[in-house]
Amino acid sequence: MMTFESLGLHEALNRAVADAGYATATTVQSAAIPPALEGADLMVSSSTGSGKTASFILPALQRILAARAAPGVRRDKGTVYGPRILVLTPTRELAMQVAKAAATYGRHVQGLRVATVVGGVPYPAQIKALRGPLDILISTPGRLLDHLQTGKAVLDHVEVLVLDEADRMLDLGFIDDINTIADHVPATRQTMMYSATFLGHVGRLAQNLLREPKRIDVASHTDTHENIEQRLHWADNGQHKNALLDHLLTQREMDQALVFTSTQRDADWLADRLADMGHAVASLHGGMPQGRRNRVLQGLRSRQLKVLIATDVAARGIDVPTISHVINYGLPMKPEDYVHRIGRTGRAGRNGLAVTLAERMDSGMIRRIQQFTTQTIPVATIGGLEPKSPEPRTTVRPEARGFKPGHAPAPGYGKKPFARRDEGFAERRPFDRSAGPARHEPRPMPASGETRRSPFDRAPTAGRFDAKPKGFVPPSDATPARKGGFKPARPRTGGFSR
Repeated sequence: MMTFESLGLHEALNRAVADAGYATATTVQSAAIPPALEGADLMVSSSTGSGKTASFILPALQRILAARAAPGVRRDKGTVYGPRILVLTPTRELAMQVAKAAATYGRHVQGLRVATVVGGVPYPAQIKALRGPLDILISTPGRLLDHLQTGKAVLDHVEVLVLDEADRMLDLGFIDDINTIADHVPATRQTMMYSATFLGHVGRLAQNLLREPKRIDVASHTDTHENIEQRLHWADNGQHKNALLDHLLTQREMDQALVFTSTQRDADWLADRLADMGHAVASLHGGMPQGRRNRVLQGLRSRQLKVLIATDVAARGIDVPTISHVINYGLPMKPEDYVHRIGRTGRAGRNGLAVTLAERMDSGMIRRIQQFTTQTIPVATIGGLEPKSPEPRTTVRPEARGFKPGHAPAPGYGKKPFARRDEGFAERRPFDRSAGPARHEPRPMPASGETRRSPFDRAPTAGRFDAKPKGFVPPSDATPARKGGFKPARPRTGGFSR
C-alpha cells in the first residue's frame, strides 16, 4: 500500500485527498499515477469501484498547477483558449461523476474551471461555459462533436486526452466521433485510455491514438469479486420472476437495490409496478431529461429512494456505496455488462449481493457470462418459490472455456458436468481398409460415352412442381396474357371489398 504523499503529488492535492478521507492509494492509483505524472500514454484495465477516476484526475490537476506556476503563462478572461484537459465519457452520469471528482480533488486549486458538456442539457449554458478559458472539459462524444461543428468548442490547447470506459463508448457507436475529436486535439498531447478490455476495435483505436503506451492491467473480468456474493435464481415464467423479485426487495438485509432491465420500457413498467406496491422506487434510463436523471440520482444518494430501476447505459457512473443488492431482472446484451452491473455493489469495502433472475430462454446468456468470467454462478432457491421446471444445463467444460494449463477452475465448477459422449460404447477399433473403400476415396469415373448424372438431373416428384400459385390465371383468347400469368391485385378504394 502506497500513501499519496509518496506518489509525488502537489501539496494542494495531497490536502484535498486527505480532506476526502483517503490515506493510501488503491492498486490502480499506485500503478497509474507515477507514469501519468511523467507524461506517458497509458492503457489501463481496471474494474469499477477501484479508484480509477482519481488515477487520471490527480495527474491532470498536477499538470494544471505546473502550468500555472510556469513563468510568463497567463490566461486572460474573454479569450477562448479551450481546455487543457479533455475527458470523454460514454454517459452523462459518468461525466457528472468525473466532474464531482475533479471538484473534490481540486478544491484547493485556486480558480479551477471545470465544464461539463453532455446531452439532455440546453445548449446556451454549455456555449457560455465554452467561451472562457477552461482547465478541464468533461463531455460525451456526441454533444462535443456538435459544438465542434458549430465552432463553439476549441481543442487547440488540449494537453491531456482521457478516454474513460472506451469499450462502452465504442459499443454505443462513438468510434467515428472519437476519431474526429482526436483529429482536433494536438498530436503532442498525452493520452490515457481506460477500458475493461483492449481487444478488437478498442485495441485498434488504442493503436491509432496512443504512442508507445504503458499497459496497466490491474483488474480482469476473471476476478472473483470476493466481497460480492453472486446467486442465480431460475424462474419458470414472468409471473414467477416477479414473485422472486418481490421477495428479494422485502428482505430485512436489503438496504438499497439497483435493479437492471433490458429496455427503457421495462424500466418504466417495473418502476410503476413496484410503486403501486408501496416501494420508494424510480426508473433511470437514457430517454429521460437530464434534470430528472439528476433528481433521481440525488434521491438515491440521499436515501429517499430504496429501489432504482435502470438500464445498462444509465447505470454507468453510479457510485453509491449504500447499494447492497444488484438484481438482474433482465439479462445484459453482452457478458461484459454483467461484470459492470455487479460492480455497482460491494463498493468502498462493503459486502454486496448480486442476484440474477433468469428464465429458461436466458440459459445461453448465462453460459456466455460464465465462460467470460471463468466462474460458475451458484444456483439458489427460495423456500416456497422453487422452480417447477428442471434446471437448464449451463456449465461449460474447462477446455471450452479457455482455461490455461495449471489454471484451476473457480470453486463450484463441474458440479453438473456434461456426460461423455462415448460413455457405454465399446472401445473403437482401428479402421480396416480391407473391409471396403474409405469414404474419402473418389468415385470411379464414368465409362466412355457415359455422362455422370448430377443430383439436380433427377425428375421431380409428380405433382411437386405442378401446383400453380394462388391467383394464377392462364392466358386465353378472351383474356390477354399477362407477364407471369398472375392476376393483378384489386386496387384499394378505401372501403371494404365484398
